[in-house]
Amino acid sequence: MEHSNALENQIIRFSGVTKRFGRVYALRDVSFGIRKNDFVFITGPSGAGKSTLIKLLYMGERMSEGYAIIDGMNLARISRRQIPELRRKIGVIFQDFKLIGSLTVFQNVALVMEAAGFKSRSMIKERVEDLLELVGLAHHADAYPPTLSGGEKQRAAVARAMVGKPKIILADEPTASLDPAASERVLQLLRAAHARGATIVITTHDRELLSRFDARVIYLENGRRVEAPDCDRGAEMQEPEARDDGEMA
Repeated sequence: MEHSNALENQIIRFSGVTKRFGRVYALRDVSFGIRKNDFVFITGPSGAGKSTLIKLLYMGERMSEGYAIIDGMNLARISRRQIPELRRKIGVIFQDFKLIGSLTVFQNVALVMEAAGFKSRSMIKERVEDLLELVGLAHHADAYPPTLSGGEKQRAAVARAMVGKPKIILADEPTASLDPAASERVLQLLRAAHARGATIVITTHDRELLSRFDARVIYLENGRRVEAPDCDRGAEMQEPEARDDGEMA
């Protein structure tokens, strides 16, 4: 019974996931489980496969082998028509922001709700205004992304990721190009989303950032999941993980 409950409490489960681009392996035989409302870092050197893993989670890429379950949806089996349903469960913060330069900050954030099927203009307006207030961009609602600083763009990206109240927020190196003050503001926003119940998955190669959080850490190296380096063993929480057969270790 405890084993069954542990599986049911996992909102993300990878089992033997491999991703190839031609003959090049980006990920190879990666397995892990992430529980609902976990706060997890995925780390490793450049080229370890961190960004590829994030793309697999939101179906930006399809895996080559293995399977992944995201909030009950098997990514190895879902059809193209089901991808929008999956993405409504997920908010993504991209390393390069991916804001649309020809739309205002307000429009960039509102677009997510419109794409998710929200019809009420007043509801969209209220939700977006609330989020822009939360991230400190209410005074930039009518600004266009090219006029914003890097920190402001990333906060707009955080608002966009949070606006649909997703169960999972994926952040790919969200502080990589930011100064310390802007980085801290973004991390505070992610902690706030976590406090409201979201599962947070952050990729980073910033060891100082990892040392500041009492959070679980998953290590990648050359596309494989590896044990924590000796200097980081205290940072990795000992939790059950998925085996290749989808069972728990």
